[in-house]
Amino acid sequence: MVCKCLHIKLPLELIVNSNDLLFFNKILFGLFIVISICSFFYINCVLLFTLRSKPVFCETSRFILLFNLLFADTFQQVPNLLLYILACFNMTIPFDACGFLVLLCLATDLISPLTLAVMSVERYVAICLPLRHATIFTVSSTGMVIAVVWAFSFIHILIRVFMLVHTFTIIPFNPHMNDFCSKEAMFFAPIFNDFEKVYASILFVSVGLAIIGSYVGVALVATSASTDKASARKVLQTLLLHLIQLCLVLTSSMFSTIIIVIARTVRRLTILRIYNVCFVFLSILPRCLSALIYGLRDQTIRPVLMHNLCCGGRTSVFLNKSR
Repeated sequence: MVCKCLHIKLPLELIVNSNDLLFFNKILFGLFIVISICSFFYINCVLLFTLRSKPVFCETSRFILLFNLLFADTFQQVPNLLLYILACFNMTIPFDACGFLVLLCLATDLISPLTLAVMSVERYVAICLPLRHATIFTVSSTGMVIAVVWAFSFIHILIRVFMLVHTFTIIPFNPHMNDFCSKEAMFFAPIFNDFEKVYASILFVSVGLAIIGSYVGVALVATSASTDKASARKVLQTLLLHLIQLCLVLTSSMFSTIIIVIARTVRRLTILRIYNVCFVFLSILPRCLSALIYGLRDQTIRPVLMHNLCCGGRTSVFLNKSR
């Protein structure tokens, strides 16, 4: 009898302690991720403001493309944060509200990789075809390219909406969600898994080829004696960072698949920690690398950005005190 009582009591204590530890980890990781997103959001907003503070940033094609990339990444962080908070506290919302948040995330999901491809081609033209760069990448042509990128993103959203409507012609529509809001809960039919695989494969191959082709072209031109070695080396480093960023962005599309595979072999507390780490490094970090790649490495942007981040407020205070 004693053994049976101990056998029953011990698991109950473990369950209580496990629930308390799980709740503590939720709060701890939740605060960490909210602070991380808010910090990156602030840096991206300051960089967006910087890119509109001087005429040179508004009239140069690579800075216009960078603004588009940053705008899409910053815009996506807001619904991403809301979805994370809902998932963290197991909160359910109506299907319509969930669909709105998920579509906001997906609206800019295609912008980043396509803009990275265009930025890589622009750097290739700048190094390999310097005399034709000013005529190829004008303000108007860059604006047209950005419009095409956003049009592809809009088509991507329309395809998903039509597939979802078609799904509900077969499966009865339930306006109340039984689980917390996520892309996987929204697009639950098997057809979406096939679409996701085809979409990610085509996107990865096409954008990857554009970046790798630009890298190889710049590397070949860099060997010639007439090329500026320092500029070519810096462009090669930027293209390599673009390729890493692309890999992280496309890996985030397989985020749920990675978590499901890991969840089969580890405990719930461990999967929570892995989920939070993957969320930071696969969903947040790739969308914030642009500020580090260009904001800190570009000699034109860095002084203005650092002034806006650190010294702008202080200098204004000092100027007011001196008066």
